[in-house]
Amino acid sequence: MKISITRNVTAFKGGSYSMAATALVLAILIVFNLFVAALPTSMTKFDISSSKLYSITGNTKAVVNQLQQDVTIYWVVQADAEDTIIENLLSKYESLSSHIEIVKKNPDVFPTFTAQYTDVTVPNNSLIVESGDRYRYISYDDIYEYETDYYSYSYVTGFDGEGAITSAIDYVVTEKLPILYLLEGHGEGDLPSTFSETLEKENVELKTVSLLNVDFVPEEADAVMIYAPQSDISEIELDMLRDYTENGGKLLVMAGPVYEVEFTNLNSILEDYGVILADGIVVESSRDHYLTGYPYSLMPDMESTDITDPLINDGYAPIIPLAQGLSITGYSAANITSLLTTSYYSYSKAAGFDLTTYDFEEDDTEGPFSVALSIETESDGKIIWFSASDFLDDMYNAYSSGANVDLTMNAISDLIGERDAISIRSKSLNYNYLTISEDSAAMLKLRMIVIFPLAYLCVGMFIILRKRGKQNESA
Repeated sequence: MKISITRNVTAFKGGSYSMAATALVLAILIVFNLFVAALPTSMTKFDISSSKLYSITGNTKAVVNQLQQDVTIYWVVQADAEDTIIENLLSKYESLSSHIEIVKKNPDVFPTFTAQYTDVTVPNNSLIVESGDRYRYISYDDIYEYETDYYSYSYVTGFDGEGAITSAIDYVVTEKLPILYLLEGHGEGDLPSTFSETLEKENVELKTVSLLNVDFVPEEADAVMIYAPQSDISEIELDMLRDYTENGGKLLVMAGPVYEVEFTNLNSILEDYGVILADGIVVESSRDHYLTGYPYSLMPDMESTDITDPLINDGYAPIIPLAQGLSITGYSAANITSLLTTSYYSYSKAAGFDLTTYDFEEDDTEGPFSVALSIETESDGKIIWFSASDFLDDMYNAYSSGANVDLTMNAISDLIGERDAISIRSKSLNYNYLTISEDSAAMLKLRMIVIFPLAYLCVGMFIILRKRGKQNESA
């Protein structure tokens, strides 16, 4: 009987110890979970997506870390209808700065809330960024990028939440936005849609000006842009632009060759600094330096500068079609830097748009050439010149995976002063174009069509012959 009682006591003690240990472990787990739940999402969630969909860039961190005033981001969303990607992104903004507050506004509970900001129908998961008297409405349809296929169905291709939110924060806390004046009166067409939208997103205020209607370039201009003129400027305009740049003004020119048009006055700006323009259109014979099948669609080498380094570091390649060759003579007091340079195997076809062959002919001019350069004048003025204009078209920009617009925005940033909100790329949810040269395309074809099939055939024949040899030996 004593033995039975002793065993029961021992079992009871063992059970008590097990229960106590289990309770202690559970308490530790509960405390640990509470501790982890209290940590910011930046310490508990990790982005392993290929496009870094759940990460934010250094540009955003720079903008947010400089905040000196409170910013409220209203998230217009119904209960249980939150977009998880947007939710994750907003939590990162809130964890970066104590000046940012995320406030949910359920339209079912606050049906008239958005009316004070916009008169359009606000989709679910839209945002309103506000600071003081300034605000910006971000529609859910602007956060995601869409494309339409051949069957008229729309599908999502990109997520631009970070770019839209950071741009909105930069807008509401900046009293004076940079102003870019677009020269008009020379047959200029509309700016390509992607470039125009990027300017707006990066909070660059765009205005137009005809120098024939004013006495001088407006003083409020941070820079002047000449885009794709179809006729030459007048001598009056030339004198005004010279005075502007010689007195510290900033000028961006994107002017490619135009059929049967001579830009005598406009090009004389370059000639003032010892830059000579070649006749005709530049073509490449180096297969590594042009888009597959189009020797006039140049893929020039990028020189290391503040404008080009972001593209070089990320492995992007701009595509510059229908360009005129620029040669720097070196006989200038100004500091001239080539941004984009063709290969030593390039040449300018004197026939221009009337060319009948891509082969080098007697009247053609040998390269290499610059097709984009930067000129710093003695009076702190600056000129950035692209000898092509079609490169900003949406088609060529898509071929370059957005590098063409990024390069231009970097140039604008360099002219108006560095701004951290500029050039935040959207995150791809689909694909980017693979930009390869003619030579790379030929090598891929050779490998896929000839080398790999022959290698597989040789391996197969070797295995078959080896098996037959073993069968003959055993026989």
